[in-house]
Amino acid sequence: MSGRGHKAVTPPPEFQAAERIAPSGTRVAVINKEGFERVFDFTTMPVPAPMQRSLAQVFAEQSFNWNSHASGESYWQALRAFARFLSSQGHPAADLDGLTAATMRLWRNNNQNTPGGCEALAKVRTLLQRDPRLSSGPVSEELARRAPRCTTAPSKQSYDASDREVVVKAAERQFRSALLRIRANSAVLARFRSGELEEADRDWQLGRVLQHLADTGDVPRRSAKDAPYDVGLLGGRTRECTWGRLFLTRQELTALAVLMTDLYGWNLSVYDRLTVPTTAPTAGTTATVTYNVLVEKRRLGAGRWFIEENYTDTGAGSAGRLITQALEATRHGRALAASLAPGTDLLMVARQFRTGDVDSDLDRPRPVGPLCFGVSKSDGMSWARAHGIGSPFQRARRTTVAREGKPLQHSRGTHESVYVLPDRHVQKAAETVIAAGAQDALQLARDLTFRGQLTNVADPDHQETATADCADETSSPWLTSEDMCGADFLLCLSCRNARVHTGHHPRLALLHQQLLSMRSVWPDKLWRQRWDDSFQRLVDLRAKVNEVTWDAALARVTDRDREIIAHLLKGELAP
Repeated sequence: MSGRGHKAVTPPPEFQAAERIAPSGTRVAVINKEGFERVFDFTTMPVPAPMQRSLAQVFAEQSFNWNSHASGESYWQALRAFARFLSSQGHPAADLDGLTAATMRLWRNNNQNTPGGCEALAKVRTLLQRDPRLSSGPVSEELARRAPRCTTAPSKQSYDASDREVVVKAAERQFRSALLRIRANSAVLARFRSGELEEADRDWQLGRVLQHLADTGDVPRRSAKDAPYDVGLLGGRTRECTWGRLFLTRQELTALAVLMTDLYGWNLSVYDRLTVPTTAPTAGTTATVTYNVLVEKRRLGAGRWFIEENYTDTGAGSAGRLITQALEATRHGRALAASLAPGTDLLMVARQFRTGDVDSDLDRPRPVGPLCFGVSKSDGMSWARAHGIGSPFQRARRTTVAREGKPLQHSRGTHESVYVLPDRHVQKAAETVIAAGAQDALQLARDLTFRGQLTNVADPDHQETATADCADETSSPWLTSEDMCGADFLLCLSCRNARVHTGHHPRLALLHQQLLSMRSVWPDKLWRQRWDDSFQRLVDLRAKVNEVTWDAALARVTDRDREIIAHLLKGELAP
């Protein structure tokens, strides 16, 4: 099924899949999702010819899992690194069956400490496991070891508040200026199309130029006798005065993408194939509009490429307002693209500075007339240089993920291991949370421990309670409005005023024994709510008194002790 839910077309009966590997056995063709072919020539690998053919064979078999040339390029670079490593050994193996476990261990040790090396290890391991000659023996055992996950901190970190503001403000200024320019010219064009303007009017002449621009992607030049124009009418020869009146430049489209990444957390690859959002009814109101955005994430695997996200435009500052503005800024470009290539439904469209330019990356959408689609890495770097900042997309995405605190188009594991744990700003922000958690843990530990004092004999000035003696009732942590202690008798053991002497041991040992027998029959939830804290304090007290002394005290339990414990367990001694 396609992203929009249309059934795939069945190939004709005479269809045959293209051969991936040439008869020579050293040239492999990788065909991307759009049907474009790229050939990888293994004769350039610095290894013997038999190994070149073997590497080409496993590469070709793996290529059936790829839908982009970028995947082929990543595996190709990993194999080139592996071939250079083998050639550096002086006498490389003639073929894959000549590899030794020692060679593979050295390859692993040389690459396991860098992110690029770990990626190369994983890819080469995947390819070599496809060769049946390496399915057994010492080399297969070495290949069975999973490539290590590199623990090196990523070079790209999220923005702090001031750096993020610099990037967002630069993008807002550029896109806002373009939007206002296109909005003003669109108003003139709309009036021209509706017939509101007089032919003698200057706006009518401008409207005629804008109509030509909307239909062709360029203003009429001096050679166009049907609609000549002069520089004075347009105000100059710059792009803002000519074709930029109705179309975004690539830099302005990049600024829009920066704002979207900051707001929605999309990465750079999303913009190349971002289709025009559909609208959905908003419950309970007609003054707002909700956009259904189909985000393509090919790394999720076949059948899970598309994620639906909804954003509602409720006014300035809302998540959907930027999509409304994007639709307005690109509407003439989208209309022209649909007329030149029916079926084109991409949102991120810009007018090329030089018509006829073709991106060498065949994974990206092809230009349509003077229009191009999406945002390339070079666009991002060019935009960053123009504004004197670093390439914004990776850092902006990290910042958004950190701000939202949840996965955005990626898995929970990736969210935690790649975006959260290595990020310095997340670590800094977590310091107060960790400190508060440590304080809570300390307080909990205090609450579950005996906080009074152990004495050998009773003090006649202390007041006896059901479980201990009280040294000062008026300084209790649980004072009532009458300045009297309002604690349950079981809480006495968590009070600093408690005094436990040898005369209390039999009674407390009996209470501990009774609670221990109750624990196996009470439901866990009820046990934790009612008895667990008291039981933990008794366990702590038993360790402080000495387990042997504590258990021996059970032989001295009196009827009065049993009566008091029975009342405690029934809740009949609560104050």
